[in-house]
Amino acid sequence: MSFDKILDDNRLWAVRYEEEDSNCFELLFSRWYDMNWLQSFFKENIADLSSFFRITDVYEAVMDTIDEARRLECLMLDITPDANLDLLFKHLENNRFSEMSLGKEKAYGDGGYRHPSWLRIYAIKIEPGVYLVTGGAIKLTHEMRERSHTLEELAKMEQVRNYLLDCGVYDLEGFNDYIENEQGN
Repeated sequence: MSFDKILDDNRLWAVRYEEEDSNCFELLFSRWYDMNWLQSFFKENIADLSSFFRITDVYEAVMDTIDEARRLECLMLDITPDANLDLLFKHLENNRFSEMSLGKEKAYGDGGYRHPSWLRIYAIKIEPGVYLVTGGAIKLTHEMRERSHTLEELAKMEQVRNYLLDCGVYDLEGFNDYIENEQGN
């Protein structure tokens, strides 16, 4: 596994898993813009879509996803000096109220006017304002453990967090040392 810089100011990074040609941030948005992938996903998960979001039209779900993905990507890639990723990312666990070393975080869009957001970007918080994206998903259920594709995202977050800890990365200084010494960036 390696880490790709997404923003030039080093606030946003993404994991490039061994078996992938692109980092998870790029792969995530390419899926969320792919009408065929989205149509297949929503057809496969129509029961969750209709029960939780009360949407039965796959085309509507596809178009909503593409629209929301564009807005979310713009928020994530905001390069203005006052952009604050801490406003986008929240603790993964809704009942966690304090910071922790390499905390698991989630970001999601506004969902538009028809329904709450189902897009999720998952990341490890290196320090306030600095995030390492581990993946993302379309979350159509109340809890991540209810579906295999969101469970997989939980496992990836844990894998990346454990990898960082095993490499002695506990904070931004350790992350920067890792990037410089292990990746040669």
